[in-house]
Formats: sequence, C-alpha cells, structure tokens
Amino acid sequence: MESVPVGDDGTPPGEQVIQTTAALDGDGTDIAQARRLAAGFLTRAQAEYGLGVSQRAMDLTQLVVSELVTNARKYAPGPALLDLRILGDVVEVEVWDSDPVLPTARAADAGRVGQHGLEIVAAVAQDFAVRRELVGKRITVRIALLDAPGDTHAGRRHV
Repeated sequence: MESVPVGDDGTPPGEQVIQTTAALDGDGTDIAQARRLAAGFLTRAQAEYGLGVSQRAMDLTQLVVSELVTNARKYAPGPALLDLRILGDVVEVEVWDSDPVLPTARAADAGRVGQHGLEIVAAVAQDFAVRRELVGKRITVRIALLDAPGDTHAGRRHV
C-alpha cells in the first residue's frame, strides 16, 4: 500500500491526498481482497492522518469496490487495477479494466434478478464517471467521507 504525500500528484497545495493502488490478477479472491484493501485504506486514513471517515462512507466504499471489481472480473478478461484516493473530503474509487465497452445502467426493474450493481453504485455515489481509455476503460466513483446533516444523497452521473 502506497501513500502519496500532499502535492506530489499535482493537486493544489493544501489539499491532502492519500492513495493506494492494487493490481488485480483475476483469481477468485480479487473481490474479497479489494474490499479488505478499501477498509484498511480508510482505517489507515483515520489512524495515521486523523481524517474523519463515517461508518456510512466505510460501508459504501466497500460496496462500490465490490460492485466495480465484480463487474471487471465478470466482463473484462485479464488484469484490472484498483485505485483508492482521498481528495479533500471524498474517497475516490477507480477501477480500470481491459474491456473498452462502457457499461450502462439498466432501467429499474424490481422483478429482475441481478445486474443492479451499476444502478446501486450510481445511486450511492457523490459523483460517478466512466471513460474509455486507449486500452479498456476507467470507472471513477466519489463518496463523501462524512455524512452531511439531512443528506438525501442523490447520485450524479457523468458518462
């Protein structure tokens, strides 16, 4: 797990950035490992950097990581990358995979079994973006670290 000191990644001075990156090799343990990495990353941010992280942020980050890594394993052959980054008051979850096809959330259907992951991610995210890369695609989700009073938390989506 790597941390990047403040400002080393090109962010404005004064904005604290903490990050870690993990290569996912496609074996059956990727999803559980990614969830543990996310929980450990946020716990470390609390302990070592004194950052506030709500239980909601902890739970949602693990849920988003699980959904995105599951989709990468299911739809993209080969390796994937998980990046976790704290930028100010949000945790940013990025998953890169080798499949260039951009995912689309399906219309809500209470009778459908499965395939609700992207809907869930978009609903809980403060910000959600998908972009095609030279090879594959990158999905970026931002989640607030602290709960706002009276927050209805409607997700915003940018594709």
